[in-house]
Amino acid sequence: MRTIIVEPYNPQWAEEFERIKSEILPLISDDIISIEHVGSTSVVGLWAKPVIDIDIIVDDGVLPVVIEKLAIIGYTHEGDLGIKGREAFGYDEKEKAHLMKHHLYVCHENNPELRQHLALRDFLRKNPEYCEKYSKIKIEMARKYPHDIDSYIKGKEPVIMEIYKLSEIKPWKEHGNE
Repeated sequence: MRTIIVEPYNPQWAEEFERIKSEILPLISDDIISIEHVGSTSVVGLWAKPVIDIDIIVDDGVLPVVIEKLAIIGYTHEGDLGIKGREAFGYDEKEKAHLMKHHLYVCHENNPELRQHLALRDFLRKNPEYCEKYSKIKIEMARKYPHDIDSYIKGKEPVIMEIYKLSEIKPWKEHGNE
């Protein structure tokens, strides 16, 4: 049984993202728009689960090429996992033991989920009071639901929805992608 752990912000997370990016970028730099550090580890001061979230942003038609190239360096395409326009990639943790645990996604540049990731990250970076508010709810939900990821996520939802509203981003569920 996995335990949900959130930790205080660690400046090393930015370095870990750069380490992962430096392994991926040389192979795919000609085929992508950008590689973005998203999720809670990308926001200075925000408590987070110690897992780096990465979105690789692509334009139309390049996904097959990116899938092929990521396979060369040990990433396995897992499909969209129910979120259209966002492709997940797994890896063998032993082969990537030199890198911090991470989630890797390839997203089309017009994907609503991507827009949400970027909007949430950017809003929290600019609004320390919401960074603190979001940290508190994450800590509370991790304590309340240490083994129930669905309840943990559901418990954070009111704060996330408030941030989406303030940043004028519609949740992806409202776009008919659920």
